[in-house]
Amino acid sequence: MKKYDVAVVGYGPVGMAMAALLGQAGHHVVVLERYAGLYNLPRAAIFDDETMRTFAKLGIAEELLPKVSAQRNYEWRNGAGDLLIEHEFALKGASGWSEWYMMYQPDLENALSALCTSLPNVEIRFNAKVDGYEDRGDEVRMNVAGAEAVSAKYVVACDGGNGTTRAKIDAELTDFGFSEPWLVCDFRLTGDARPPHARQVCDPKQPQSIISLGPDHHRFSFMLDSEADFEIERDPERVWNRVAPYLAPNQAELVRVATYTFRSLLANPWRRGRIILAGDAAHQMPPFLGQGMCSGIRDAHNLAFKLDLLLAGQAQDSILDTYQSEREPHVAAVVHKGIELGKVQTMRDPEAAAERDRQYLANRARNHNPEKLRFPGLGPGFLSSNGHPAAGHLFIQDEVRTAAGDQGRFDGIFGYGPRLLLLRSAYEEFAPENAHDIAGGDVVVVNPATGRAEAFTDVNGSYRSWFETNQCSAVLVRPDFYIFGAVRTGGEVNGLIREYDKSFAFETKIPATSGSVSA
Repeated sequence: MKKYDVAVVGYGPVGMAMAALLGQAGHHVVVLERYAGLYNLPRAAIFDDETMRTFAKLGIAEELLPKVSAQRNYEWRNGAGDLLIEHEFALKGASGWSEWYMMYQPDLENALSALCTSLPNVEIRFNAKVDGYEDRGDEVRMNVAGAEAVSAKYVVACDGGNGTTRAKIDAELTDFGFSEPWLVCDFRLTGDARPPHARQVCDPKQPQSIISLGPDHHRFSFMLDSEADFEIERDPERVWNRVAPYLAPNQAELVRVATYTFRSLLANPWRRGRIILAGDAAHQMPPFLGQGMCSGIRDAHNLAFKLDLLLAGQAQDSILDTYQSEREPHVAAVVHKGIELGKVQTMRDPEAAAERDRQYLANRARNHNPEKLRFPGLGPGFLSSNGHPAAGHLFIQDEVRTAAGDQGRFDGIFGYGPRLLLLRSAYEEFAPENAHDIAGGDVVVVNPATGRAEAFTDVNGSYRSWFETNQCSAVLVRPDFYIFGAVRTGGEVNGLIREYDKSFAFETKIPATSGSVSA
């Protein structure tokens, strides 16, 4: 029986990201996929700047850029075409990439799969249906239909909403009651067509969604009265009649027609012993925020760096207890916000919809724009206990320039992993003996793994602004870009480092005494 560090069950984007993150960290990974190959059809359509930052960490962001479209706005219109709500997205978000990308999922899966297959310590097995688990305390043995059993120290099940792992670990589902069947129609654009790129049509007669799938593909979705309607409505002639206001047969090719029932579900628990759920296996949400796949990629990133520490002997098994405690509050907030928006979009009562329209149109007349969509930070977990409110929130990324003249996004310049960032004044207080060795720059960054310190120029002032807004002068950022903790003065940095070292037996190479950092 072959043994691995981690078995990943399911080879969609979340499973691929999970396997790639662990594989790049040097761990031996097997991926068990029940189907014969890649799904090769679009499902998710959108990802955000944090997700692109993770793709950059994996090394595929530049490959994806020509195949995706950065979207600036998201319209909600009524049946008469009146603009009710317009959400705006920046071309550069807090994570240093565009806030909204429209994609054709097979392009993403091809890039992720190519990465996984390039890693010699990642093995991918298709036609490998897992039909049983045995958690033996120090490993999990998996029965694979028609093949030899597999053993791994840990299992991460990314087998989707219809996967079997959730039931096998006796996870219960909480259903928040928002469930709607939709007809999903995907097209490849072949002619000069200009359908809306991101629009929800809030028409009580026929709620619909129109979404770009990157430069060459488009999706039209129509709410159905029941799942039974699908067999009638899937007829290609009926589909073309539905999209006739936007597309003609000489402008596009119908790629697929599917039915999809939007659901709002949370599993509990996400972990049973050495078996862990991620992505749709752990949670499902309405699509109105475009956060389904993004949430799964966040799961993978959160879990991957903790498994890395654990497998490297730098953390205890209890670090995995922080996975659900951190991620579930975040996911639950996104689920509930998606339900809130979904109820606006799918309102079928004409009188209620007319009242909704009057309210939103009145808000626009008064220039009351919708609040920018913001997601909460992490719940309690692998975070500093010093009470600084920045802990658990996503840390920014912007353009930096080193004394040597290198310029670009922070991650591209300083790499990945935990990072300690300090204002220069705080660094001088923290390590006065070394401060004179650091070439000019606004902010000093320290790599805890090596102890090396280097300053950078804050090209756009984003980091200085962040420190000022958050009333701190030093911040310790985890490998998943979330903040472990922050402190107000350089004199408090040692305490932050000691706490990070103490948490789950992690050991940095920065001794917790002033003047100990190498330049």
